[in-house]
Amino acid sequence: MTQDRMRQIFADTDFVHTSGSAEELRVAEYLKARCEELGLAARIESFPVAMGEIEEARLLADGAEIPCRAFTCCGSGEAEGELYYMPAQDPVSIAGARDKIVLLDGSGIGYFAYQDLMKAGAKGILFQYGSMYYPQRDIDQRDLRAAVVGEERKVLCAMLHTADAVELRRKGVRRVKLSVQQKEWEGRSRNVIAELPGKRDEWIVLSAHYDTTALSHGSYDNMSGCVGILGVLDALKDRELNYGLRLLFCGSEERGLLGSKAYVRDHEGELEKIALNVNLDMIGTWLGKFIARVSAEEKLAGYIGYTGAELGFPVEARIGVYSSDSTPFADKGVPALSFARLASGNAAPIHCRYDLPELLSMEQMEKDVAFIAEFTRRMACAALCPVSREIPEKVKTELDEYLFRKRKQ
Repeated sequence: MTQDRMRQIFADTDFVHTSGSAEELRVAEYLKARCEELGLAARIESFPVAMGEIEEARLLADGAEIPCRAFTCCGSGEAEGELYYMPAQDPVSIAGARDKIVLLDGSGIGYFAYQDLMKAGAKGILFQYGSMYYPQRDIDQRDLRAAVVGEERKVLCAMLHTADAVELRRKGVRRVKLSVQQKEWEGRSRNVIAELPGKRDEWIVLSAHYDTTALSHGSYDNMSGCVGILGVLDALKDRELNYGLRLLFCGSEERGLLGSKAYVRDHEGELEKIALNVNLDMIGTWLGKFIARVSAEEKLAGYIGYTGAELGFPVEARIGVYSSDSTPFADKGVPALSFARLASGNAAPIHCRYDLPELLSMEQMEKDVAFIAEFTRRMACAALCPVSREIPEKVKTELDEYLFRKRKQ
């Protein structure tokens, strides 16, 4: 795939396209058309996602109004109480949350922290986003995820800007009131699937998510991975392959890997025919190191490292769990890995207004895609895919922790 073609794809998708939105569907249809241009039959599969539309959100701090964004899917109503700043989530801090509106340092919350706060009797949760030193006063839009709530009750949640959080502390605000009104419904998100058959009725699945967060155009996170998949297809579409390639463009990754979770759920009977999942999540930046996180036997990490050395392509490969769409495959026993070029937030920020095509080097994209294509070719042309279907105990433990089945030790 030429650099000009890559640039065009980034330009064509240079807009916000969040989970379940009309814009996400627009990008799904665009990716389907790109697969068809390369000669593959492609289809779109939809799956349900919780949706919300905020009609009103107000945060009063000692009677003064503070700008905020309520979380979608957190319900409607009012919560009022003493403001309780909780920078840590240790048992002593959690114990002080009873009947309080809790202010956390981060922009999200995990399952166990939410469960602990609900059991402690917290009345609502406030989160922070942004830098008090940047000129913009962006406040991100988040959702309260069902996987976090579990069987517990919902409480009202909202995001405020970090500068306002500092002011609440500076002024010694004692009492806050959060009011939210919203519409909630079941919407639809989509996965895009295309196939390049091989000689065997077995597959290597190439995956990447295409949805964005509420403020981001998602060029780096993760249209770069989608372009990578299309580049691999372009490089291998005329080759004779032993294993077929199945392309999976996942929707709603940013809301908890919902697209890949839906895929492995809806195609569970076919998973035994998947020899390997190769996931791409953020490649092609001007700066940053190339990594492989392998949720499979350690020998595969060694092989990737050797392949990089042979081709003169530096790659840091080790086993572990990567927070992306490789994880649901590994959790179902399918050997999986994620490739990424990780740059610092100073050079390649994500989940914000600055995730734009300018973050990416088309020359580096070509190099990254060439390495991924060569690795994929070796796996797809193997007489027998050499990767064992055994997931190491270390990876199983990390999967249990990542998927909230076990507290992280």
